[in-house]
Formats: sequence, C-alpha cells, structure tokens
Amino acid sequence: MSQVSFDFDLDDGGVPTLSVGELAEAINGALRRSFSDGVWVRGEIQGWSQRGPHAYFRLVEDTDDGKASLNVQFFANAQARLKPLLMKHRLRLADGLKVRIFGHLDFFAPSGQLGLKMSGIDPRFTLGELALQRDDVVRRLVAAGLYDLNKQRLLSVAPLRVGVVTSTASAAWADFLHEIERSGLGFHLRVVDVRVQGEWAVTEVTAGIRTLSRRRDLDVVAVIRGGGGRTELATFDHEAIATAIAMSPLPVFTGLGHEIDRAVADDVAHSALKTPTACATALVERVQQFSHATNDVWAAIERQADRCLAGAGTEVADVANGIRHRVVAAVERGDERMAQRAQRLRAAAERVFERADGHLVAAGAAVRRAPARLDPEVRHLDAVAQRVRLLDPVNTMARGWSITRTVDGRTVRSATDVHPGDEIVTIFASGTARSRVEETQP
Repeated sequence: MSQVSFDFDLDDGGVPTLSVGELAEAINGALRRSFSDGVWVRGEIQGWSQRGPHAYFRLVEDTDDGKASLNVQFFANAQARLKPLLMKHRLRLADGLKVRIFGHLDFFAPSGQLGLKMSGIDPRFTLGELALQRDDVVRRLVAAGLYDLNKQRLLSVAPLRVGVVTSTASAAWADFLHEIERSGLGFHLRVVDVRVQGEWAVTEVTAGIRTLSRRRDLDVVAVIRGGGGRTELATFDHEAIATAIAMSPLPVFTGLGHEIDRAVADDVAHSALKTPTACATALVERVQQFSHATNDVWAAIERQADRCLAGAGTEVADVANGIRHRVVAAVERGDERMAQRAQRLRAAAERVFERADGHLVAAGAAVRRAPARLDPEVRHLDAVAQRVRLLDPVNTMARGWSITRTVDGRTVRSATDVHPGDEIVTIFASGTARSRVEETQP
C-alpha cells in the first residue's frame, strides 16, 4: 500500500520554524553569548528547599510592576566549594535572607523555565543588608522611647523565680539548667518551649516573652539560645522580639550564644550575657550576693546585739549594786522607824491598860452596887408578869371560855361574821372542835 503525500505551500515569510528543542538550544546559546562570564543577581531568598545534596530556591524582588522572581539551583559541588566562605562569615542561607549571588543562566528545556546555576556569593552584601535592617530597627526603637525602657526595670535582689524562653530540646537549655541546679539555690523555673530559628521563630519567641511577662509570680525573664550563624542570630534582630523585651514589665536577661555579635534583643534587654551558661551564672551570682549580704547583715546584727547585751549587763549590774545599797539603807531606816514605833506602841498600850484597869475597877464597884438598884425593877416586873398571866386566854378558857375562828383563822366575834354552811373551829383550853354553821341569828 502506498502513502498518499500532501504538498502544502506554506509561506513562512523567510522566518525559520524551530522545534522546541531547537528553540531551547538557541536560547541557551544566546544566554551563553550574552552572559558568557556569568552574572551577579541580588534579591531575597524564598522557598528554600534542600533536596538531597542539592538546594533550590527562588530569588525575588518587589518591583513597581509586582514581584520579579528567578529560579536558582544550588548544586552540591557549588555548596561544597562555598561552605568555607559561608562558615567564615557565619552565614546560613535561608528564607528571608537578602543575598547577592553569582551564577550562569540556563534555560531548562524539560520544564521550560529559566534558571540560575549558583556558583558564588558576596557575604558582604548580606552582612551589610543585615546591618542596615538592624540599624533601622534600632532607630525605630529609640524614636518610640523603647530602647532603654527595660533597663529601667528594677531587678529583684534575689531573682529566684525565673521565666525562660528557649527551645527545651537544645543544648542551650541543658547548659542553663545545669548551671542553675549546680548552684544548689532554690530557683523556680517556668519554661516556654519555642523555636529559636526558622520561619516561626520570631512569632513564637515574641509570644513566649509576652506570656511570661504577664505572670505575677516571676522576678525575671531569660531569653536563651545556643550559638549559630550570623543569619540565625538575625532572628533576634527582629523588631517584634525587641519590642516585646523592651515593653516587658519584668527585667529580661538574654543569653544568645554569640561571643562576637550582638543582637538588637541584647541591646534592649536589661542585661545581655554572651551564652546561656553566662546568663544562668549572672542570676546565680545575684542571688548569692544577696545571700552573702544577708549573712553579713545578720553577723553585724549579732555583733551589735552582743555589744548591747554586754553593755546592758554592766548597766544592770551597776543598777543592781545601787539598788542593793539603797535597799540596805532603806531597810536600816525602816528598822529604826519600826523600833521607834514599837516603843511608842508599848508606851501607848501601857497607858491604855492602865486606863482600862481603872474602868474595870469602877465597873466592878458599880456591879456590886447593882442588886440594891435592881430590886424595885424586879418587883415591878413580877407585878407585870402577874397581870399577863391573868390576861392569858388559856387561863380564861380554863374557866370554861372558848375561842371560835373560821377555817382561815379569823376570830368570830359576831353572828354576822359567819354564814350557814361555813366551817368554824372552836378552841378550848384542852383542844379544838370543828363544826359547820346551820343557822345564824342576829
């Protein structure tokens, strides 16, 4: 079977038609001719991704027309070659870092994307950008009156209640805790576990500082992390963290693990220490100073008390000696007064006895004369007694008379004093009789 052929008469106007592969090769040829020596590009790293030994990211820049973006490939061989340079300047490439990098442009036909194969970097550009950002933050803090605010917070004389913002999985926390425990002092720690590097570090550290600063049971807040690259320290140059430290009502100590560099967080903190261990040591020394000062004060109080007691003992002895002399003199004077009073008492008693004896003699004579004076009175009393005996109702009733009373004891003197039915009691010389009234006649 034969193939039917078609013959189209296409007018391309003299412009050649290229295949996709041919176009990709033409683009790469043009790039090599135009950028044969490579190109320097500056921008901000975004979308950093480490895939095995290679790294990929986008270099972006905000422009008037929007955002410009360039894909960058950072292959393993280039990473190995640039590693000493990055370590020397303590730089760690990550999202948000502004860089000036060198590489060769390449159009990757399978994805149809233009990219830059990174082979060099200018550390001074990145460090300069970090410094500019840091200076901008410092200027804003100074303008807002926050730069020295936390330094004005009063630190407790014995800051035993400590809030700590750190990553509890880090060596920084282990070093800090070891130093605190080694002191043997009664520290109470409250820890907020946060990321200290990476995308969420600023948010978490800021929230941790604010959370602990609101507590009323703390004396100080410590923000600590271990050593790392200059770019990692840039986390603590962020304005949000610096503002949280500055506005904390509690003094804030920092121990960010950098012997050379100083973060904005260090600048605004109450006390900036080089390492987490140094931060713990500063707290321990503060408490120990208070303890030593307290012991010195108590020793001084004890010495003063001993001196006062010794002086008081001497004064008491002097007073007691003076009192003893005065008491002896007083007792002697009292003895003399007692002897005088006893003498006067004996004399007075003798006079009283003499007068009493005279009275007794006179009374005896009067008693002896009493019978003659009492005879008329005795005879008068006998006469009165005789009349009383004659008037005694008993004697009258013995002659036949009686007394009638009602049951309630009233004497019946008339028939009108009783009524028929009343009970009456008749009293005789030898007894009584009870009866009832049947009739009365006036």
